[in-house]
Amino acid sequence: MPVLDHAGPVTAPGPAPLLAGPAAGPVAPLRIGPIEVSPPVVLAPMAGITNPAYRRICRRYGGGLFVSEMITARGLAEGGVRSWTRAAFDADESPRSIQLYGVDPASMGVAVRRLVEEGRVDHIDLNLGCPVRKITRNGGGSALTARPRLLAELLDAAVRNAGAVPVTAKFRIGIDERLVTFLDVGRIAEDAGCAAVALHGRTAAQLYSGRADWSAIAALKRAVTTIPVLGNGDIWRAADALAMQAETGCDGVVIGRGCLGRPWLFRDLDAAYAGRPPVPPPVLGEVLDVMRDHLRALADLLGERRAVRDFRKHTGWYLTGYPVGSPVRRDLGLTETVAEVEAILGRLDPALAPLPGVPEQPRGTQRGPQEVTLPDGWLDRRDDPTPPGVEAEARVSGG
Repeated sequence: MPVLDHAGPVTAPGPAPLLAGPAAGPVAPLRIGPIEVSPPVVLAPMAGITNPAYRRICRRYGGGLFVSEMITARGLAEGGVRSWTRAAFDADESPRSIQLYGVDPASMGVAVRRLVEEGRVDHIDLNLGCPVRKITRNGGGSALTARPRLLAELLDAAVRNAGAVPVTAKFRIGIDERLVTFLDVGRIAEDAGCAAVALHGRTAAQLYSGRADWSAIAALKRAVTTIPVLGNGDIWRAADALAMQAETGCDGVVIGRGCLGRPWLFRDLDAAYAGRPPVPPPVLGEVLDVMRDHLRALADLLGERRAVRDFRKHTGWYLTGYPVGSPVRRDLGLTETVAEVEAILGRLDPALAPLPGVPEQPRGTQRGPQEVTLPDGWLDRRDDPTPPGVEAEARVSGG
């Protein structure tokens, strides 16, 4: 298999500083097809994170569009129980937004048609940006953007079968600095009838390392003129969202790692877009209440054992910036039951305040750069519209 190695920035550096200032002037409302998104904020689909339990917590704090974990189109097309279980929403969740992953236009069309005919969804986002090797080595995610004819057929299948349900696409700058695809992908999506596009300002080779290149988002906004363009990458606090829109002209922002263990970021975004001053970071007592609610919601969704093991990764994010001590963090990582987690949380001081500025710092994975693995001959036949084999649509979940 060929591998592509990332060696440097894609374009001239363009991101705003971490502690960016406010936008200059009002921000226009965001419309994705018939859906008005106010404020113009989208929760990024994150594997193992944005299930109904976490979306519920985020929705409690603010408005926006809250997207599901990535779900494999083939799994839905073939009636896979696990896939359809993951395509679930709370009864009061609206709009219902699903991200789909696929490489075969036929199975994508079937999956979208079933979702729409059964009234399961109000918005469909297509994953064209996953950089995970188990995806790209089979031609999926970011790799798919290097095959423009196949990509066009996939998008066309989704849009045709979606009817009035808007379809959007999320992608990265390209495979690496030698194969930059985002402008072509944006135009293909626009021509296919997508309702909006979103760009993460990194290549697949970068993974989550370095700084997101906001200048690429600005370039996409100039190239794609008939549908909204959303920006993603390095939004760690509400002021960064306003700064991204002011700097790039994008129509909305996509929030990923910045809200990990920090769902009140959506409260801050509500305030920022309304011109209100930010709310001070919560004391530990509020954080502990959210942690308990999140864990119980996960237990209802997954069962106690799976929920507790899934929740372990969240504990470090929730406690970022709070000086609770390493023994507490270690003990939470060894828990097996809800009662054990709650007993540890019950020992903490609810009046504890976060260390100044720490909760607003980057969080979540910062892995990268990497070598991007592609199928044999993938770049030799870029105009080939033939989908990869079925192994490319294994029921997996990735970035």
